[in-house]
Amino acid sequence: VQLQAFGGGLVQPGGSLRLSCAASGRTFSNYAVGWFRQAPGKEREFVAAINWSGAREHYADSVKGRFTISGNNAKNTVYLQMNSLKPEDTAVYYCATGSDSVFSNFYPYWGQGTQVTVSS
Repeated sequence: VQLQAFGGGLVQPGGSLRLSCAASGRTFSNYAVGWFRQAPGKEREFVAAINWSGAREHYADSVKGRFTISGNNAKNTVYLQMNSLKPEDTAVYYCATGSDSVFSNFYPYWGQGTQVTVSS
């Protein structure tokens, strides 16, 4: 399984970005896909996850109402739409696939990460 995360960049506070996570070698449809992030000097933290088999989405409190996770089965791609971005959202964002959880060790497969920088 290979995951590729892309779509990061530099954005001003209040702006938006959409991250994408594309998979090859495995379909997402029977597994969960999660987004995590890691800021400099901090531990990796859960952002959002989608479990297509149960049609469940869940979010960290810090992003609830601003971020939306969604998926496209035909493209085997999961998206993270990020709106109303704040400087504290600055981090490397990773996508991962595995069992639906907020804990990173439940996800055995990881993408390479994409940098999101929110700054004026």
